Amino acid sequence: MALELARALAATERDDHLHMARLLLLMAAHAGTKKRPVEGLTKLAKLDFLLRYPNCFERALVAEGKDPSVAGVQDFERTTIESKMIRFRYGPWDHRYRRWVALLAARGLVIASVIGRTVNIWPTDKGLEVAAALADSETLEDVAVRANAVAKRFGGKTGSKLKDFVYETFPELSSMKWGEEIQI
Repeated sequence: MALELARALAATERDDHLHMARLLLLMAAHAGTKKRPVEGLTKLAKLDFLLRYPNCFERALVAEGKDPSVAGVQDFERTTIESKMIRFRYGPWDHRYRRWVALLAARGLVIASVIGRTVNIWPTDKGLEVAAALADSETLEDVAVRANAVAKRFGGKTGSKLKDFVYETFPELSSMKWGEEIQI
């Protein structure tokens, strides 16, 4: 039974669709009514870090002197396998962001353009419609609410300032070895 559960969780983690849905919800929340892009993959990764790991979002809110209850962390989220992070090359930032953005763009859900050295990404009208449908689904409703909170509290920071903030708030991230589980 435990091995079957572990295999099911691993398969879910490898499934691009869940990650793309989460990112689309995040980009739609960030775009808001002004339809502003996420300015850079670094910024996308750091915002997604806060969305994907709600206990870290809660800690980031505390570091900013904001109400941590905004994170809406449920008890089960503090101990589930999904709350565990693995150190990747540049921190707990998944190496698949370029893939997910490309898949979203291929489906016509986002537009990605390079300005200087920065990849700007924003949802298309079709992407906003899909994000709204995802947000209305019972399965992703909590993710959508949290995506809006992340975008509202941290979306105004530049990718560089957000990166610096994350490393200041979570100094343990920079001392981990690749493949090691991050205890936060």
